[in-house]
Amino acid sequence: MDDIDRPDWRQRFRAPTYWSATIGAAGRGLVVGSVDGSSIQLCRWDVSSGRLTPVTDDRLGVGHGWLDPSGSWVFYVHDEDGSEVGHLVRVPYAGGEPEDVTPALTPYTLRGLGFSASGDRLAFNPVNADGFALYTVDLGPTMSEPHLVHRDTWETWGAQLSARGDLAACWSTARAKGLRLHTLMVFDVARGELVGELDDGRESAVRGVCFSPVDGDDRILASTTRSGFARPVIWHPRTGERLDPALSDLDGEVMPVDWSPDGTGILLCRTAGAQHLFRYDLHSGQLTELDHPPGAYLDAFGDGTRFAPDGHIVALRERAETPPEVVELDGRTGRPRRVLLPSAPAPAGRPWRSVTFPSADGTTIQAWLATPEGDGPFPTILETHGGPHYAVTEHYDPAAQCWVDSGYAWLSVNFRGSTGFGRVFAEQIWGDLGRLELDDMVAAREWLVAEGIAEPTEVFPMGASYGGYLTLFALGRRPDLWAGGLAVAADADFALSYEDATESTRAAVAAWMRGTPQERPEAYARSSALTYVSGVTAPVLAIHMRNDTRCPPRQLEEYERRMRALGKEIEVVWVDGGHQSVGPDVFVHFYELMIDFADRVLARQRATNRAAPDPAASG
Repeated sequence: MDDIDRPDWRQRFRAPTYWSATIGAAGRGLVVGSVDGSSIQLCRWDVSSGRLTPVTDDRLGVGHGWLDPSGSWVFYVHDEDGSEVGHLVRVPYAGGEPEDVTPALTPYTLRGLGFSASGDRLAFNPVNADGFALYTVDLGPTMSEPHLVHRDTWETWGAQLSARGDLAACWSTARAKGLRLHTLMVFDVARGELVGELDDGRESAVRGVCFSPVDGDDRILASTTRSGFARPVIWHPRTGERLDPALSDLDGEVMPVDWSPDGTGILLCRTAGAQHLFRYDLHSGQLTELDHPPGAYLDAFGDGTRFAPDGHIVALRERAETPPEVVELDGRTGRPRRVLLPSAPAPAGRPWRSVTFPSADGTTIQAWLATPEGDGPFPTILETHGGPHYAVTEHYDPAAQCWVDSGYAWLSVNFRGSTGFGRVFAEQIWGDLGRLELDDMVAAREWLVAEGIAEPTEVFPMGASYGGYLTLFALGRRPDLWAGGLAVAADADFALSYEDATESTRAAVAAWMRGTPQERPEAYARSSALTYVSGVTAPVLAIHMRNDTRCPPRQLEEYERRMRALGKEIEVVWVDGGHQSVGPDVFVHFYELMIDFADRVLARQRATNRAAPDPAASG
């Protein structure tokens, strides 16, 4: 079928889109996105002309990549069949064959990458059976062997280099014995010695953002949750001096984003409610609210907006109704200067509305709502995001719009565990996954019904990754509430997943569960959807990737086996690729399956209701 004949929702998936955009030296940029409407690839970007040319051609797509500061090389992880386990490679910016950066290392997952200011040195975090490590590699026409700076059995993330490349930073869970209450560690690269460690106490997490870009300035910009919310801190690891910018007029979380190229200011983003960017002047202490157009500029991982080498701001601007655009903002005022990559032509989407409602214990929960034209109640999709430490911000989401096009209301819930709402909100699920998140899902459903938006008998939980887990968990724990469930790349049993997953995923699960399956078997059973299979009454559609290392296949196979043994209704679709093998082709296939499934469930349910005798007429 030609694109012109496609229903609107498919056209949205097929429209060119951008996931991230970075500018390096000499007007060279790197865009992660889809230019052909088929897959997500890394594209070199001629900033002056706006031309995008794919650098990669992976059949499963490439969703993450880095451009070195000199604009000479593009880096990404090459894996096998989407497994996320492989080697870091580099490709000449002008094109060419990938070159393995670490041929002698055992294959690994990557948890961080950074460059020195000139791009002559690289730091990265490989994770494999040897543990969590921080390495550096000297770059050039030829590369040095990887130089080990730090290794630990405790979860360690982030790889950042000072401007000169003589200091390397990462953040560690060692002091918290695996809980994600990080300290920020800075090492002397040559000697591998710890220079300093920023520890804000056992209830706080400190994570690095970037070193000062000025040669010889060893200060690092980081975030700390010491106040209960993420806030910026600037720390000098050699002297221990710190600056906590005064931001008393701003509520909620204020994320540090980047350091200006001249070292005079830092870029901040307030994430509470509608996002807004600020610039903080390090000399005067003045906070300036930037005068930029409305929209979302930062995702839950802190990506989307950065300073360019010329001091202006390159931002990926997101809105619900139209595809993203890449804009240049004035580095001091935030006023728009020009559109670098325009929003692609695509059918307009329905607007999103931010809503709030109380959960069972009174906690305020925020969610995003989109509805079809006309009056409700509608059949409704109740979406839960992945993570769990993630958050949905306003963005152009063809997946949400395809449900609305099909006559469904759509609500995406930022449940307990989500980021952006404070330290307690994010961490109170630890050790007891599922319970509070389900309370928030139930409260969302109750709000939808009370507002006349959702038809009570036609609500479907849906999610991918952790959201897929919550879908299966909700179906078993509260079977009375749902018409059916749609789970993509779901984790049905944390203990089985722990056995099969990569070392990086095991550390994350152990942190969320406050221990391993051997240490806390009852907690793992209590939190796993597999425990509640016997309670499921609604039909289930599960879509899973054969080479997923985050939510390995065996646990989903066991969920399917038990469902069928108990006579439960389940459809499982297996596809090639791994946890993050995504892109337009994959998305279109998934949503064709899910819309068809939901429509069939509703048609059968409505036919049954029509055929049922009227109790009032029998009296």
